[in-house]
Amino acid sequence: MIVREYRPSDCREMAELFYQTVHTVNVRDYTKEQLDAWADGKTDLEKWDRSFREHYSLVAAEQGVIVGFGDIDRTGYLDRLYVHKDHQGQGIATAICDRLEQAVPGSIVTHASITARPFFEKRGYQVIKEQQVERRGISLTNYVMEKKR
Repeated sequence: MIVREYRPSDCREMAELFYQTVHTVNVRDYTKEQLDAWADGKTDLEKWDRSFREHYSLVAAEQGVIVGFGDIDRTGYLDRLYVHKDHQGQGIATAICDRLEQAVPGSIVTHASITARPFFEKRGYQVIKEQQVERRGISLTNYVMEKKR
């Protein structure tokens, strides 16, 4: 596996990975209605590409196939971190997160799903608060988490 910086040509494959991961990995913690609201399969690729280019964004790849990605902004907000549904538990999220956390000074904040909360807790993040976020009129639970440094 290699971890490299994001390229605009990655965006479509990342959007597909996002959709597939949300609809398989997160199914144990969210309803079908919530999953459909979170990832409807209609990602605005121009908006995503712009966001990835503005953030420090990394892609993990194996044999030319994207198996994970993540991004963080200049303020230390870790925005997205997703690993391919068929590559869970292989250290991919850890490898990406290690590099993202090193890219910015100070504390790191993320909004972790129910599914991702244990991963971030193992990395030393603390829950600041549980919150309900609305996506397409549907409420989803997530956690504002912070890693102080």
